Amino acid sequence: MDNHSRFTSRLPGPAINSIVENSDEPQPSLSDLHDFEPKLEFDDTELLSPAPLEKDVMVGDFVLADDPELEPEDDVNPLEDDFEDQLREQSEQFQAPKNKCDFLGTDKQGRHVFGIYASRFPEKSQLEGFVRQVIKEIEPFVENDYILVYFHQGLKEDNKPSAQFLWNSYKELDRNFRKNLKTLYVVHPTWFIRVIWNFFSPFISDKFRKKLVYISSLDELRQALGLNKLKLPDNISDFDDKLNPSRKSAAPSSYLTSSVNASRQQQHKMAPTMQFGVPLKHIVVNSPCLNSIPPIVRKCVDSLSITGVIDTEGIFRRSGNHAEIMALKERVNRGEDVDLKCVNVHVIAGLLKSFLRDLSEPLLTFELYEDVTKFLEWPKEERSRNVTQLIREKLPEENYELFKYIVEFLVRVMDCEDLNKMTSSNLAIVFGPNFLWSRSTSTSLEEIAPINAFVDFVLQNHKDIYLIDINQHAL
Repeated sequence: MDNHSRFTSRLPGPAINSIVENSDEPQPSLSDLHDFEPKLEFDDTELLSPAPLEKDVMVGDFVLADDPELEPEDDVNPLEDDFEDQLREQSEQFQAPKNKCDFLGTDKQGRHVFGIYASRFPEKSQLEGFVRQVIKEIEPFVENDYILVYFHQGLKEDNKPSAQFLWNSYKELDRNFRKNLKTLYVVHPTWFIRVIWNFFSPFISDKFRKKLVYISSLDELRQALGLNKLKLPDNISDFDDKLNPSRKSAAPSSYLTSSVNASRQQQHKMAPTMQFGVPLKHIVVNSPCLNSIPPIVRKCVDSLSITGVIDTEGIFRRSGNHAEIMALKERVNRGEDVDLKCVNVHVIAGLLKSFLRDLSEPLLTFELYEDVTKFLEWPKEERSRNVTQLIREKLPEENYELFKYIVEFLVRVMDCEDLNKMTSSNLAIVFGPNFLWSRSTSTSLEEIAPINAFVDFVLQNHKDIYLIDINQHAL
């Protein structure tokens, strides 16, 4: 598709009426064969001069009935709301960074989380290029289930996209963008957004309506995602502090106290049977680990390696039932012998990812973080030597053995890629953030790219890296 045809000049399907058909800012078509996406923001002219619906009109798959209750009694401009003005004031001096969106981490179900900021929107004439850049940045990740977080703070009159633009942008998205989006969090929503959403709500599918979640504070967002650390722009954090002053005054002492208490409680409550949420060394010392492989990891790998399971399409990409995963984790930590024979493949895959994500220190260790995030800067002829040196010489023995064990399993998953569609690149995208993360902050898109590339390289060159198979030699 060429650049001239990427964004159409009018909405698809018949116009709602003659007035809309000839206007510069037509109303959006409300649906097609796919889920309807919310119009989070558009020009206030569409609210100031709404055209009455004449008769029953077919638009895509929906019928809009002539309903006098939809007629507004008075012209109201929601943008005059003081709260919206506050949003704009906070972004007056904000300089947009290079990235159009951020990688915020993985949520409690192991799904990638991306942040999009209204404060980074350029002026309207540059919005098309901005959207293309956002798509380019997250496109490698959307073959998997993912989460979007939209931060509404900072939207201004000169960068507010029209409904026509939002609709055309949505229509250009690949199916994976729409299908694999599991939740859209809208942070600091204004009254304007709620009005728009309520206006279109009767015509939006229940499936998509359930994906939208309003978030009023960053504390609420952290809880929803299961992320204690969120690396966010200062203007977002400052605005949240102004909206929630009571939280700000209580947060430093209470959060620090709770963190210290949680750390102390964890040290005292690390029962010998625990395998989730504890250091790898603790598991190796207290559990029957053959070659430093935790029992639950070996059970997951054995269950997933069976023919008919390992070749499941989307293995590790799809999210397993969160409640089932949590229940299994609790049983394992109590020391129960869990049987995975009748457990859904995506639940088992989620359990394995959760084990890695719950380690108190990443499997590739904090020490290697700085080296691994420079992977793409290394000359190609030096990468094999550098990767081999990092893995074989700098990883603790138990970390080396477990990483090697999981890599060998993932290589077997790759061997079935014709059926399961999981290439080395796809697996690296899934496991990269679960193998390594930052000690102090969330991992940015600039940092996640070399981490994933590092894991991809290991998967493709595992035979050269692991010249000596210690496990087989011991047998």
